Amino acid sequence: MSDQDHKIPRTVPIQSATFSNPINAEIRRAAATGIYDIRGGGAKRRVPHFDDLLFLGASVSRYPLEGYRERCDTSVTLGTRFAKNPIKLDIPITIAGMSFGALSAQAKEALGRGASAAGTSTTTGDGGMTPEERGHSSKLVYQYLPSRYGMNPDDLRKADAIEIVVGQGAKPGGGGMLLGQKISDRVAEMRTLPKGIDQRSACRHPDWTGPDDLEIKILELREITGWRVPIYVKVGGTRPYFDTALAVKAGADVVVLDGMQGGTAATQDVFIEHVGLPTLACIRPAVRALQDLGLHREVQLVVSGGIRTGADVAKALALGADAVAIGTAALVALGDNDPKWEAEYQKLGTTTGAYDDWHEGLDPAGITTQDPELAKRLDPVEGGRRLRNYLKVMTLEAQTIARACGHNHLHNLEPEDLCALTMEAAAMAQVPLAGTDWYPGKPGSGY
Repeated sequence: MSDQDHKIPRTVPIQSATFSNPINAEIRRAAATGIYDIRGGGAKRRVPHFDDLLFLGASVSRYPLEGYRERCDTSVTLGTRFAKNPIKLDIPITIAGMSFGALSAQAKEALGRGASAAGTSTTTGDGGMTPEERGHSSKLVYQYLPSRYGMNPDDLRKADAIEIVVGQGAKPGGGGMLLGQKISDRVAEMRTLPKGIDQRSACRHPDWTGPDDLEIKILELREITGWRVPIYVKVGGTRPYFDTALAVKAGADVVVLDGMQGGTAATQDVFIEHVGLPTLACIRPAVRALQDLGLHREVQLVVSGGIRTGADVAKALALGADAVAIGTAALVALGDNDPKWEAEYQKLGTTTGAYDDWHEGLDPAGITTQDPELAKRLDPVEGGRRLRNYLKVMTLEAQTIARACGHNHLHNLEPEDLCALTMEAAAMAQVPLAGTDWYPGKPGSGY
């Protein structure tokens, strides 16, 4: 018998779940550089999401609507509480705030074109309003952020609504970043910043410390705009019940609630992955706050953060939202992370679908860049057409689901139309676990 016969077979090496390859790579990067990681995009970790919910279609207990022969309305009006001119949208899907600076001028124009063609609104983002965006947006929401970059009363009066940003889902409690390579002459002029110098946005507004000051700010903005336009308040998903209630008591017409799957142009990776609540966990507490105040549907709730399909739209509305906002999905529709640029993504050390270094300004698709040669790659007219098509498909998908559940308006969808596939999703959405009439924390259940 040879020595080889006495050897004990080796076990298969097992990678540590705690110290995985990505975690180890981040430890080495931090040790080598002494700085934290900055990136764009949204959370990449798996958290309970809309995919963990299913609709219960109609059969005997409810009758479905017949195909495309029976009407299913999709319209929504935002800002009915106090504004003289609330925003009337054909579809309950809006474009979230993404700044000129983070995005190219071509991308901002394309978003305006696509949203207008679909009968919905788009939003400025940090850094002010560009003439292209205003000119191609039939309904434009002006974001009023802690940084005040680019803010002026004239542009406020040109807007169809004003969105006071208190927090963002990817970085609640933290400010954004715009690195120097994206601060071109035009961006610097609009933001009153030095060209080529990194800037950080403030994490809180400089002129208030709490909800009482927010009320004063809302009144100030109403006076500037003659009480014409709706005032939104946007919060990152952390304490949705209390934040929604306080925003409403401060006088908001609309509350925008952004979950942790929402994207960002640039912030610390530790924020994106470890701060905030999943979008699914935010909706029901916010709806409950509105119901407790007797203002559900009078104050509209817009939900954002990881909305991708018409099914996501329908589920958010069934849980009590009035509309949704999309950001990352809209950029993908324009052509972000398109496989046709795979060779160039690989030169940047990444791959299609994983590119998140938006802050570096080297986006091969010409969307998250201020490089004039790269930006030329995006045709705003074609980009707008693609976005319009995407919004149309999302709306048709949501209508299909609503009809299957027996509803003639997307707003008639309700929690009773849903069940959950996991305990976590059941608890967050407060809908029954599939095959049961129970969810964790259900009143009177004892669990």
